[in-house]
Amino acid sequence: MKAKIKNLAMVQMGYSFRSRLEASKGGDVAVIQMKDLPDENIVDCSELVKIDMKVKEHHLAQRGDLVFRSRGHVTTAAILLENPGRAVVAAPLLRIRVVKQDKIIPEYLCWFIGQRDAQIFLTSRAKGTAQKMISKQTIENLEVSLPSLKKQKNIVELADLSLQEQKIMSTLAKKREQHISTRLMQIAKGE
Repeated sequence: MKAKIKNLAMVQMGYSFRSRLEASKGGDVAVIQMKDLPDENIVDCSELVKIDMKVKEHHLAQRGDLVFRSRGHVTTAAILLENPGRAVVAAPLLRIRVVKQDKIIPEYLCWFIGQRDAQIFLTSRAKGTAQKMISKQTIENLEVSLPSLKKQKNIVELADLSLQEQKIMSTLAKKREQHISTRLMQIAKGE
């Protein structure tokens, strides 16, 4: 079974600030920006900029929301795994909130957006020459394959394990390279 994102989730444009963000120590609203989306596709809330501003409730992000990178070469989403408190998503990012929890889990949607088929769809509809941009309508029209919720959870778990394995293998390769380099230098020095 397949469904378009617009039938599964609500997509909202990020909050558009008229001027440069002015950080405020006493600020009560955090701002999720592009810099808060590391490669692991999880929103990093540890260093969100706080600002002093009034914001309507419907703009606030919450745990389980996806933050979609609508500009640039990377057009993937990151998920909010923790409650960010009072926080807004800044434009040009998009906020995607799953509304049909009986059909799809947010972690699966986040994973699906990053997959080859979805990426081909998105990049084929990107606008702009110097900097590519994915419109709200494009992401809303992305068709998502919908296995059972149990299979979605299994896919997410396996994808997470695969990512962990890749990190471990990369660390192992670096340590091995350092060890061999050190040993070869010892041999070169006659030790």
